[in-house]
Amino acid sequence: MKVVLISTYELGRQPFGLASPAAWLRGAGAEVDCLDLSREPLDEDVVRGADLVAFYVPMHTATRLAAQVVPQVRGLNPEAQLCFYGLYAPMNEAFLRELGAGTVLGGEFEAGLVSLVRRLGQGRPGPQTEPVVSLDRLRFLVPDRSGLPPLGEYARLRPGNGRSRNVGYTEASRGCKHLCRHCPIVPVYQGHFRVVDRDVVLEDIRRQVAAGASHITFGDPDFFNGPGHSLAIVERLHREFPAVTYDVTIKVEHLVRYARHLPALRDTGCLFLTTAVESCDDRVLALLDKGHTRADFLEALRLCRAAGLTISPTFVPFTPWTTRETYRDLLRVLVEQDLVAQVSPIQLCIRLLIPAGSRLLELPEVLRIVGEFDQAALSYRWVHPDPWMDRLCRELQAVVKRREASRGEMFREMWSLAHDQAPPPLPDDRDRLDRAAIPYINEPWYC
Repeated sequence: MKVVLISTYELGRQPFGLASPAAWLRGAGAEVDCLDLSREPLDEDVVRGADLVAFYVPMHTATRLAAQVVPQVRGLNPEAQLCFYGLYAPMNEAFLRELGAGTVLGGEFEAGLVSLVRRLGQGRPGPQTEPVVSLDRLRFLVPDRSGLPPLGEYARLRPGNGRSRNVGYTEASRGCKHLCRHCPIVPVYQGHFRVVDRDVVLEDIRRQVAAGASHITFGDPDFFNGPGHSLAIVERLHREFPAVTYDVTIKVEHLVRYARHLPALRDTGCLFLTTAVESCDDRVLALLDKGHTRADFLEALRLCRAAGLTISPTFVPFTPWTTRETYRDLLRVLVEQDLVAQVSPIQLCIRLLIPAGSRLLELPEVLRIVGEFDQAALSYRWVHPDPWMDRLCRELQAVVKRREASRGEMFREMWSLAHDQAPPPLPDDRDRLDRAAIPYINEPWYC
Protein backbone atom coordinates (compact mmCIF):
# COMPACT_ATOMS: atom_id res chain seq x y z
CA MET A 1 0.00 0.00 0.00
CA LYS A 2 1.50 3.32 -1.11
CA VAL A 3 0.51 6.31 1.02
CA VAL A 4 1.28 9.99 0.49
CA LEU A 5 0.91 12.28 3.50
CA ILE A 6 0.64 15.96 2.59
CA SER A 7 1.04 19.03 4.77
CA THR A 8 0.28 22.42 3.27
CA TYR A 9 1.12 24.60 6.27
CA GLU A 10 2.07 24.12 9.94
CA LEU A 11 3.28 27.50 11.19
CA GLY A 12 6.69 27.17 9.58
CA ARG A 13 7.46 23.99 11.52
CA GLN A 14 8.66 20.62 10.29
CA PRO A 15 5.26 18.87 10.33
CA PHE A 16 4.69 16.71 13.39
CA GLY A 17 1.40 15.78 11.73
CA LEU A 18 3.31 13.94 8.99
CA ALA A 19 6.10 12.50 11.12
CA SER A 20 3.85 10.89 13.74
CA PRO A 21 1.47 9.02 11.39
CA ALA A 22 4.41 8.11 9.13
CA ALA A 23 5.86 6.08 12.00
CA TRP A 24 2.55 4.30 12.56
CA LEU A 25 1.92 3.57 8.89
CA ARG A 26 5.45 2.37 8.18
CA GLY A 27 5.17 0.15 11.22
CA ALA A 28 2.01 -1.33 9.69
CA GLY A 29 3.88 -2.13 6.46
CA ALA A 30 2.81 0.79 4.29
CA GLU A 31 5.16 2.58 1.91
CA VAL A 32 4.93 6.22 2.98
CA ASP A 33 6.02 9.44 1.27
CA CYS A 34 5.73 12.76 3.11
CA LEU A 35 5.31 16.03 1.20
CA ASP A 36 5.47 19.40 2.91
CA LEU A 37 4.12 21.83 0.33
CA SER A 38 5.14 24.82 2.45
CA ARG A 39 8.75 23.91 1.64
CA GLU A 40 8.70 21.82 -1.54
CA PRO A 41 6.61 21.43 -4.72
CA LEU A 42 4.07 18.68 -5.14
CA ASP A 43 5.90 15.59 -6.39
CA GLU A 44 3.68 14.52 -9.27
CA ASP A 45 5.31 11.10 -9.70
CA VAL A 46 4.78 10.26 -6.04
CA VAL A 47 1.11 11.29 -6.24
CA ARG A 48 0.55 9.26 -9.42
CA GLY A 49 1.77 6.11 -7.69
CA ALA A 50 -0.28 6.51 -4.50
CA ASP A 51 -3.15 4.33 -3.35
CA LEU A 52 -4.04 6.83 -0.62
CA VAL A 53 -3.42 10.58 -0.42
CA ALA A 54 -4.00 11.98 3.07
CA PHE A 55 -3.97 15.72 3.81
CA TYR A 56 -3.04 16.94 7.27
CA VAL A 57 -5.27 19.91 8.22
CA PRO A 58 -4.37 21.15 11.73
CA MET A 59 -5.52 24.73 11.20
CA HIS A 60 -7.63 27.05 9.10
CA THR A 61 -4.95 28.16 6.64
CA ALA A 62 -3.78 24.57 6.09
CA THR A 63 -7.33 23.45 5.27
CA ARG A 64 -7.94 26.19 2.73
CA LEU A 65 -4.60 25.49 1.05
CA ALA A 66 -5.31 21.75 0.97
CA ALA A 67 -8.63 22.39 -0.75
CA GLN A 68 -6.75 24.23 -3.51
CA VAL A 69 -4.39 21.28 -4.04
CA VAL A 70 -7.11 18.62 -4.32
CA PRO A 71 -7.95 19.31 -8.01
CA GLN A 72 -4.29 18.86 -8.93
CA VAL A 73 -4.09 15.58 -7.00
CA ARG A 74 -7.32 14.39 -8.60
CA GLY A 75 -5.98 15.23 -12.03
CA LEU A 76 -2.78 13.28 -11.42
CA ASN A 77 -4.42 10.26 -9.78
CA PRO A 78 -8.21 10.07 -10.01
CA GLU A 79 -8.22 6.55 -8.54
CA ALA A 80 -6.44 7.37 -5.28
CA GLN A 81 -8.45 7.41 -2.07
CA LEU A 82 -8.56 10.82 -0.39
CA CYS A 83 -8.37 11.36 3.36
CA PHE A 84 -8.26 14.49 5.51
CA TYR A 85 -7.05 14.27 9.08
CA GLY A 86 -6.29 16.71 11.87
CA LEU A 87 -8.14 19.26 13.98
CA TYR A 88 -9.98 20.99 11.13
CA ALA A 89 -11.04 17.80 9.36
CA PRO A 90 -14.16 16.91 11.44
CA MET A 91 -15.13 20.58 11.72
CA ASN A 92 -15.31 20.79 7.92
CA GLU A 93 -16.42 17.24 7.19
CA ALA A 94 -19.28 18.12 4.82
CA PHE A 95 -17.06 20.42 2.75
CA LEU A 96 -14.22 17.86 2.60
CA ARG A 97 -16.62 15.11 1.53
CA GLU A 98 -17.71 17.35 -1.34
CA LEU A 99 -14.06 17.60 -2.36
CA GLY A 100 -13.96 13.82 -2.62
CA ALA A 101 -12.75 12.72 0.81
CA GLY A 102 -13.60 9.12 1.53
CA THR A 103 -12.28 9.36 5.08
CA VAL A 104 -12.23 12.20 7.61
CA LEU A 105 -10.34 11.76 10.89
CA GLY A 106 -9.97 14.06 13.89
CA GLY A 107 -8.65 13.88 17.42
CA GLU A 108 -6.23 10.99 17.90
CA PHE A 109 -5.97 10.13 14.22
CA GLU A 110 -2.96 7.78 13.99
CA ALA A 111 -4.86 4.58 14.74
CA GLY A 112 -7.61 5.63 12.33
CA LEU A 113 -5.07 6.05 9.52
CA VAL A 114 -3.66 2.58 10.20
CA SER A 115 -7.19 1.13 10.15
CA LEU A 116 -7.91 2.92 6.86
CA VAL A 117 -4.75 1.57 5.21
CA ARG A 118 -5.56 -1.96 6.33
CA ARG A 119 -9.14 -1.64 5.11
CA LEU A 120 -8.01 -0.36 1.72
CA GLY A 121 -5.45 -3.15 1.53
CA GLN A 122 -8.29 -5.62 1.98
CA GLY A 123 -10.19 -4.09 -0.92
CA ARG A 124 -12.81 -2.28 1.22
CA PRO A 125 -12.61 1.37 0.12
CA GLY A 126 -15.79 2.59 1.75
CA PRO A 127 -17.91 3.71 3.43
CA GLN A 128 -15.77 4.95 6.32
CA THR A 129 -15.78 2.64 9.34
CA GLU A 130 -13.29 4.60 11.43
CA PRO A 131 -14.73 7.17 13.88
CA VAL A 132 -14.59 10.70 12.53
CA VAL A 133 -13.44 11.86 15.98
CA SER A 134 -11.45 9.53 18.20
CA LEU A 135 -10.36 10.41 21.72
CA ASP A 136 -8.80 7.02 22.38
CA ARG A 137 -5.76 6.91 24.65
CA LEU A 138 -3.00 5.85 22.28
CA ARG A 139 0.42 4.43 22.95
CA PHE A 140 2.33 6.83 20.73
CA LEU A 141 5.32 5.96 18.59
CA VAL A 142 8.39 8.13 18.11
CA PRO A 143 7.71 10.31 15.03
CA ASP A 144 9.55 9.30 11.87
CA ARG A 145 10.90 12.45 10.23
CA SER A 146 12.80 10.72 7.43
CA GLY A 147 11.99 12.17 4.03
CA LEU A 148 11.00 15.59 5.38
CA PRO A 149 12.99 18.72 4.47
CA PRO A 150 15.80 19.42 6.99
CA LEU A 151 15.17 21.64 10.01
CA GLY A 152 17.29 24.41 8.53
CA GLU A 153 14.62 25.04 5.90
CA TYR A 154 11.95 25.88 8.47
CA ALA A 155 11.24 28.89 10.68
CA ARG A 156 14.18 29.80 12.89
CA LEU A 157 14.69 31.19 16.36
CA ARG A 158 15.81 34.80 16.50
CA PRO A 159 17.27 34.84 20.02
CA GLY A 160 17.67 38.60 20.22
CA ASN A 161 21.43 38.35 20.46
CA GLY A 162 23.62 36.14 18.36
CA ARG A 163 22.86 34.09 15.27
CA SER A 164 19.54 32.47 14.42
CA ARG A 165 19.10 28.83 15.43
CA ASN A 166 17.35 25.74 14.08
CA VAL A 167 14.05 24.97 15.79
CA GLY A 168 12.57 21.54 16.43
CA TYR A 169 8.94 20.88 17.28
CA THR A 170 7.19 18.24 19.36
CA GLU A 171 4.00 17.69 21.35
CA ALA A 172 3.81 16.43 24.93
CA SER A 173 -0.01 16.51 24.94
CA ARG A 174 -3.03 17.09 22.72
CA GLY A 175 -6.42 18.57 23.28
CA CYS A 176 -7.30 20.88 26.17
CA LYS A 177 -9.26 20.78 29.42
CA HIS A 178 -10.84 24.15 28.72
CA LEU A 179 -13.80 25.25 26.59
CA CYS A 180 -12.95 28.70 25.24
CA ARG A 181 -15.76 29.55 22.82
CA HIS A 182 -13.60 30.68 19.91
CA CYS A 183 -11.06 27.85 20.08
CA PRO A 184 -11.07 25.24 17.27
CA ILE A 185 -9.84 22.54 19.67
CA VAL A 186 -13.10 22.57 21.64
CA PRO A 187 -15.52 21.13 19.01
CA VAL A 188 -13.19 18.13 18.61
CA TYR A 189 -11.82 17.44 22.09
CA GLN A 190 -14.76 18.75 24.17
CA GLY A 191 -12.63 19.50 27.22
CA HIS A 192 -10.42 16.38 27.06
CA PHE A 193 -6.67 16.20 26.66
CA ARG A 194 -4.31 13.32 26.01
CA VAL A 195 -0.66 13.01 27.00
CA VAL A 196 2.16 11.63 24.88
CA ASP A 197 4.48 9.20 26.68
CA ARG A 198 7.47 11.05 28.13
CA ASP A 199 9.98 8.65 26.63
CA VAL A 200 8.45 9.17 23.18
CA VAL A 201 8.64 12.97 23.50
CA LEU A 202 12.24 12.86 24.70
CA GLU A 203 13.37 10.49 21.95
CA ASP A 204 11.72 12.74 19.37
CA ILE A 205 13.68 15.67 20.81
CA ARG A 206 16.94 13.68 20.84
CA ARG A 207 16.58 12.91 17.16
CA GLN A 208 15.87 16.54 16.31
CA VAL A 209 18.85 17.74 18.34
CA ALA A 210 20.98 15.23 16.43
CA ALA A 211 19.56 16.76 13.23
CA GLY A 212 20.69 20.24 14.27
CA ALA A 213 17.95 21.66 16.53
CA SER A 214 19.14 23.82 19.41
CA HIS A 215 15.68 25.06 20.40
CA ILE A 216 12.42 23.11 20.76
CA THR A 217 8.87 24.43 20.43
CA PHE A 218 6.34 22.44 22.45
CA GLY A 219 3.12 22.64 20.46
CA ASP A 220 0.76 21.61 23.28
CA PRO A 221 -2.35 23.82 23.31
CA ASP A 222 -1.60 24.36 27.01
CA PHE A 223 1.65 23.08 28.52
CA PHE A 224 0.13 23.31 32.01
CA ASN A 225 -2.95 21.20 31.33
CA GLY A 226 -0.86 18.53 33.03
CA PRO A 227 1.98 20.41 34.77
CA GLY A 228 3.48 17.32 36.42
CA HIS A 229 3.78 15.54 33.08
CA SER A 230 5.20 18.59 31.30
CA LEU A 231 7.70 19.63 33.98
CA ALA A 232 9.09 16.10 34.19
CA ILE A 233 9.83 16.26 30.44
CA VAL A 234 11.61 19.62 30.47
CA GLU A 235 13.61 18.68 33.58
CA ARG A 236 14.89 15.57 31.79
CA LEU A 237 15.45 17.57 28.61
CA HIS A 238 17.58 20.09 30.49
CA ARG A 239 19.65 17.42 32.24
CA GLU A 240 20.41 15.75 28.93
CA PHE A 241 20.81 18.89 26.77
CA PRO A 242 21.55 21.84 29.05
CA ALA A 243 22.31 24.15 26.10
CA VAL A 244 18.99 23.45 24.32
CA THR A 245 16.29 26.05 24.95
CA TYR A 246 12.55 25.74 24.40
CA ASP A 247 9.26 27.64 24.30
CA VAL A 248 5.75 26.68 25.41
CA THR A 249 2.14 27.91 25.32
CA ILE A 250 0.27 28.37 28.63
CA LYS A 251 -3.13 29.92 29.43
CA VAL A 252 -3.23 33.14 31.43
CA GLU A 253 -5.22 31.47 34.22
CA HIS A 254 -2.63 28.69 34.46
CA LEU A 255 0.22 31.18 34.66
CA VAL A 256 -1.49 32.64 37.71
CA ARG A 257 -2.64 29.34 39.25
CA TYR A 258 0.67 27.55 38.77
CA ALA A 259 2.97 30.52 39.35
CA ARG A 260 5.07 28.35 41.68
CA HIS A 261 6.23 26.37 38.61
CA LEU A 262 7.45 29.36 36.61
CA PRO A 263 10.98 29.32 38.09
CA ALA A 264 11.27 25.67 37.02
CA LEU A 265 10.55 26.71 33.43
CA ARG A 266 13.22 29.41 33.62
CA ASP A 267 15.77 27.06 35.18
CA THR A 268 15.25 24.35 32.54
CA GLY A 269 15.79 26.64 29.55
CA CYS A 270 12.39 28.13 28.68
CA LEU A 271 13.35 31.08 26.49
CA PHE A 272 9.84 32.52 26.18
CA LEU A 273 6.22 31.48 26.59
CA THR A 274 3.16 32.27 24.50
CA THR A 275 -0.16 33.02 26.11
CA ALA A 276 -3.48 33.68 24.37
CA VAL A 277 -4.64 36.91 26.00
CA GLU A 278 -7.07 37.66 23.11
CA SER A 279 -8.37 40.96 24.56
CA CYS A 280 -7.94 43.49 27.35
CA ASP A 281 -11.71 44.09 27.41
CA ASP A 282 -13.39 42.08 30.19
CA ARG A 283 -16.69 41.95 28.28
CA VAL A 284 -15.03 40.35 25.25
CA LEU A 285 -13.09 37.94 27.47
CA ALA A 286 -16.37 36.86 29.11
CA LEU A 287 -18.05 36.32 25.73
CA LEU A 288 -15.08 34.21 24.59
CA ASP A 289 -15.22 32.29 27.90
CA LYS A 290 -11.46 32.70 28.25
CA GLY A 291 -11.34 32.05 31.99
CA HIS A 292 -9.31 35.18 32.77
CA THR A 293 -9.75 38.92 33.09
CA ARG A 294 -7.67 41.95 32.17
CA ALA A 295 -6.37 42.02 35.75
CA ASP A 296 -5.39 38.35 35.50
CA PHE A 297 -3.36 39.10 32.36
CA LEU A 298 -1.49 41.92 34.08
CA GLU A 299 -0.84 39.66 37.07
CA ALA A 300 0.42 36.85 34.81
CA LEU A 301 2.73 39.35 33.15
CA ARG A 302 4.06 40.47 36.53
CA LEU A 303 4.60 36.88 37.67
CA CYS A 304 6.45 35.90 34.51
CA ARG A 305 8.71 38.92 34.71
CA ALA A 306 9.42 38.24 38.38
CA ALA A 307 10.43 34.71 37.40
CA GLY A 308 12.69 36.00 34.61
CA LEU A 309 10.51 34.68 31.77
CA THR A 310 9.72 36.51 28.54
CA ILE A 311 6.00 36.45 27.74
CA SER A 312 4.71 36.61 24.16
CA PRO A 313 0.99 37.52 24.22
CA THR A 314 -1.35 36.74 21.34
CA PHE A 315 -4.61 38.54 20.59
CA VAL A 316 -7.84 38.45 18.62
CA PRO A 317 -8.33 42.22 18.69
CA PHE A 318 -11.06 42.53 16.05
CA THR A 319 -14.35 41.09 17.26
CA PRO A 320 -17.93 42.29 16.73
CA TRP A 321 -17.72 43.84 20.22
CA THR A 322 -14.42 45.69 19.83
CA THR A 323 -14.88 49.46 19.75
CA ARG A 324 -12.54 52.20 18.64
CA GLU A 325 -11.78 53.00 22.26
CA THR A 326 -11.18 49.39 23.37
CA TYR A 327 -8.82 48.84 20.45
CA ARG A 328 -6.89 51.99 21.29
CA ASP A 329 -6.85 50.85 24.91
CA LEU A 330 -5.20 47.58 23.85
CA LEU A 331 -2.43 49.54 22.12
CA ARG A 332 -2.00 51.71 25.22
CA VAL A 333 -1.64 48.62 27.40
CA LEU A 334 1.12 47.29 25.16
CA VAL A 335 3.00 50.58 25.46
CA GLU A 336 2.43 50.98 29.20
CA GLN A 337 3.47 47.38 29.91
CA ASP A 338 6.52 47.60 27.64
CA LEU A 339 5.21 44.78 25.43
CA VAL A 340 5.42 46.21 21.92
CA ALA A 341 8.57 44.29 21.00
CA GLN A 342 7.10 41.08 22.42
CA VAL A 343 3.96 41.11 20.25
CA SER A 344 4.11 40.07 16.62
CA PRO A 345 2.40 42.80 14.53
CA ILE A 346 0.02 40.24 12.97
CA GLN A 347 -1.49 39.85 16.45
CA LEU A 348 -2.81 43.40 16.27
CA CYS A 349 -4.95 42.83 13.18
CA ILE A 350 -6.39 39.32 13.57
CA ARG A 351 -10.14 39.18 13.02
CA LEU A 352 -12.35 36.76 14.95
CA LEU A 353 -12.89 33.56 12.98
CA ILE A 354 -16.17 31.70 13.44
CA PRO A 355 -15.65 28.23 11.94
CA ALA A 356 -18.18 25.44 11.57
CA GLY A 357 -19.09 23.95 14.95
CA SER A 358 -17.78 26.92 16.92
CA ARG A 359 -19.14 27.41 20.45
CA LEU A 360 -19.52 31.07 19.53
CA LEU A 361 -22.69 30.07 17.71
CA GLU A 362 -24.26 29.41 21.14
CA LEU A 363 -24.32 33.15 21.82
CA PRO A 364 -27.35 35.29 20.93
CA GLU A 365 -24.89 38.15 20.43
CA VAL A 366 -23.25 36.15 17.63
CA LEU A 367 -26.44 34.81 16.07
CA ARG A 368 -27.70 38.38 15.68
CA ILE A 369 -24.74 39.42 13.54
CA VAL A 370 -23.54 36.25 11.84
CA GLY A 371 -24.20 35.79 8.13
CA GLU A 372 -24.03 32.79 5.84
CA PHE A 373 -21.29 30.21 6.05
CA ASP A 374 -18.61 31.10 3.50
CA GLN A 375 -17.50 27.80 1.97
CA ALA A 376 -14.40 29.29 0.41
CA ALA A 377 -13.30 31.00 3.64
CA LEU A 378 -14.45 28.07 5.83
CA SER A 379 -16.04 30.46 8.30
CA TYR A 380 -19.23 32.39 8.99
CA ARG A 381 -19.34 35.92 7.68
CA TRP A 382 -19.80 38.81 10.04
CA VAL A 383 -19.63 42.57 9.57
CA HIS A 384 -18.68 44.97 12.34
CA PRO A 385 -21.52 47.35 13.29
CA ASP A 386 -18.99 50.20 12.94
CA PRO A 387 -17.66 50.15 9.33
CA TRP A 388 -14.62 52.13 10.51
CA MET A 389 -13.44 49.09 12.48
CA ASP A 390 -13.50 46.79 9.45
CA ARG A 391 -11.66 49.43 7.42
CA LEU A 392 -9.05 49.82 10.17
CA CYS A 393 -8.50 46.05 10.26
CA ARG A 394 -7.81 45.99 6.51
CA GLU A 395 -5.42 48.94 6.77
CA LEU A 396 -3.49 47.30 9.61
CA GLN A 397 -3.24 44.02 7.72
CA ALA A 398 -1.76 45.93 4.77
CA VAL A 399 0.93 47.33 7.09
CA VAL A 400 1.86 43.82 8.26
CA LYS A 401 1.89 42.34 4.75
CA ARG A 402 4.58 44.80 3.70
CA ARG A 403 6.89 43.39 6.41
CA GLU A 404 9.63 45.88 5.59
CA ALA A 405 9.95 47.47 9.01
CA SER A 406 10.77 46.51 12.57
CA ARG A 407 8.05 45.72 15.11
CA GLY A 408 8.45 49.15 16.67
CA GLU A 409 8.14 50.92 13.35
CA MET A 410 5.04 48.94 12.38
CA PHE A 411 3.51 49.64 15.77
CA ARG A 412 4.00 53.38 15.29
CA GLU A 413 2.16 53.19 11.96
CA MET A 414 -0.64 51.12 13.50
CA TRP A 415 -0.91 53.54 16.42
CA SER A 416 -1.34 56.40 13.97
CA LEU A 417 -4.00 54.60 11.91
CA ALA A 418 -5.95 53.61 15.03
CA HIS A 419 -6.08 57.23 16.15
CA ASP A 420 -7.29 58.69 12.84
CA GLN A 421 -3.87 60.11 11.99
CA ALA A 422 -3.94 62.35 15.09
CA PRO A 423 -2.35 60.05 17.63
CA PRO A 424 -1.25 60.89 21.16
CA PRO A 425 2.54 60.91 21.43
CA LEU A 426 4.40 57.66 22.00
CA PRO A 427 7.40 57.42 24.36
CA ASP A 428 10.50 59.15 23.02
CA ASP A 429 12.66 56.22 24.14
CA ARG A 430 12.86 54.33 20.85
CA ASP A 431 14.28 51.30 22.63
CA ARG A 432 11.02 50.74 24.49
CA LEU A 433 9.20 49.97 21.26
CA ASP A 434 11.85 47.98 19.45
CA ARG A 435 14.17 45.98 21.64
CA ALA A 436 16.63 43.69 19.91
CA ALA A 437 16.91 41.28 22.85
CA ILE A 438 13.40 39.77 22.64
CA PRO A 439 13.54 36.16 21.36
CA TYR A 440 10.99 34.99 18.79
CA ILE A 441 10.37 32.48 16.00
CA ASN A 442 10.55 34.21 12.63
CA GLU A 443 7.28 32.84 11.25
CA PRO A 444 5.06 35.79 10.25
CA TRP A 445 1.65 34.10 10.10
CA TYR A 446 -0.45 32.63 12.86
CA CYS A 447 -3.58 30.58 12.17
